[in-house]
Amino acid sequence: MTADPQNLPFDYDAELRRYHQRLLTAMDVGPDDNVLDIGCGTGLTTREAARRAVSGSAVGVDISAGMVATARRLSEQDGLRNVHFEQADAQVHPFPAERFSLGISRFGTMFFTDPDAAFTNIARALRPGARLVQLVWQDSRHQEWATVIRHALGDGRTPPVPAVGNAFSLANPADAERLLTAAGFIDIQVTDVREPVYYGSDAEAAFNAIRSLGMTQDLRTDVDPAQTEHAHQRLLDTLAAHHTADGVWFDSRAWVITAQRR
Repeated sequence: MTADPQNLPFDYDAELRRYHQRLLTAMDVGPDDNVLDIGCGTGLTTREAARRAVSGSAVGVDISAGMVATARRLSEQDGLRNVHFEQADAQVHPFPAERFSLGISRFGTMFFTDPDAAFTNIARALRPGARLVQLVWQDSRHQEWATVIRHALGDGRTPPVPAVGNAFSLANPADAERLLTAAGFIDIQVTDVREPVYYGSDAEAAFNAIRSLGMTQDLRTDVDPAQTEHAHQRLLDTLAAHHTADGVWFDSRAWVITAQRR
């Protein structure tokens, strides 16, 4: 492995390409919508929303300055004039009250350290009757990618998972419904979605992509070099077993959660 994962940021747009199409259908952006994209990353969903909201607009927010900079550059390249990006924490950012007719998020709402405050803040930014459409992961036991990485790099160990601020914090629909109801949302619907996720064109590309993920650093602490080498080989072998003519894919499951601002 010669590539340095620190210089190869994980490509979430490629990983989630199948889920992206599911979200586009669910969010159903209208020509007059003003859209808020929460945890927009490099802005793919924001740009798609802006293209559909031809008489409206789209605003993407993300806590990562690097991702926001990339999102701005890509929107400029696309010539989009009705899109705007802000580096902001949606949990506390002072959005204009009742500004947006639609809120969307592609796996961006699970990481709030205070989800009650976050969804209340998002609700304030949405107009009465506005929709909120979000994709969130189901429980980790339904995520083949998480199981494979943990088994290969963690020697079967399961690190402690915080109750909030992790990828699976909204995996329980009852928890999501409680949060949304308390924040002022009604007509909450949860839909099971199952799509494979993409990790690279071949085993080596997938290996380097996985090494760039923060969770892999947590799984490989306090392990000697020989054990690390064995773990890397286990992971490479598993990735090779998942290699298809279309790249390396893993099974996964998510929820599409929709709600309406009261």
